[in-house]
Amino acid sequence: MPTAHALAPTLVPPALISRAIAAWTSANQTAVICGPALGGLIYALNPVLVGLTCLIFFACSITLVSLVQARGPAPPRDPPTFASVLAGFHYIRERRRLLGVITLDLFVVILGGATALLPIYARDILAVGPVGLGLLRSAPAVGALITSIVLARHPIERHIGHKMFAVVGIFGVATIVFGLSTSFPISLLALAILGASDAVSIVIRFSLVQIETPDEKRGRVSAINYLFVGSSNTLGDFESGLVAAWLGAIPSVVIGGLGSLLVAAVWMMLFPDLRRIDRYEPADRERVRT
Repeated sequence: MPTAHALAPTLVPPALISRAIAAWTSANQTAVICGPALGGLIYALNPVLVGLTCLIFFACSITLVSLVQARGPAPPRDPPTFASVLAGFHYIRERRRLLGVITLDLFVVILGGATALLPIYARDILAVGPVGLGLLRSAPAVGALITSIVLARHPIERHIGHKMFAVVGIFGVATIVFGLSTSFPISLLALAILGASDAVSIVIRFSLVQIETPDEKRGRVSAINYLFVGSSNTLGDFESGLVAAWLGAIPSVVIGGLGSLLVAAVWMMLFPDLRRIDRYEPADRERVRT
């Protein structure tokens, strides 16, 4: 995944990065929605076909990726040393906007991991059974898919920072609404809004990370970003389950939503430059200012 993220800016101009990331997000959400259904259908026909289908799809993916040609020559590589391993961390630490973007997602997702408790909501709170659980799990992906398709056609180009914090706030409010809801349609709508706001946040954050990082650092910064994204999802599920074991499922989700709002408010104060971002700007332009 870090390699794919680092490759994207070499394939499209900086002005199209946000559209490319939105398109990638929509493709990913399509797979999230259609993959389990397709896998179940193939399994019903013949379990062996599942593994064979995966093998064919991976072979096609490897072939297509191997045909991709990046623009321009590869940047010079430093010899592998311990300092070069930590170069990505040093670069992020020295650029507060990148630090704010990456850590914002880390703490919001850790606190707002409501989806881990969907089985409890489907069985005990909403009483909708396995079919309802499937719909609840699909709702965030549907909201994210619709939003990312729109963003691929109509990207966000102005007031980037304000809109990023706004959708984080919407994410927190949608989490609280879902946590308190006892109505299945309202719960589905809240989860769809949650997924839609998260999709906007993903497109903005990933675009900022890719555009504001120079070529020679992009792979390392993308690896750190993916490390935080991947670990935050798992830690968020753990946090939700732990709080639910202590206080119950509903308080766990509501506290997570309130925590997301609190993180957004604190990060707006800690990283004022992040809030004031108006447009996506390449890394070299930031270096000229600094």
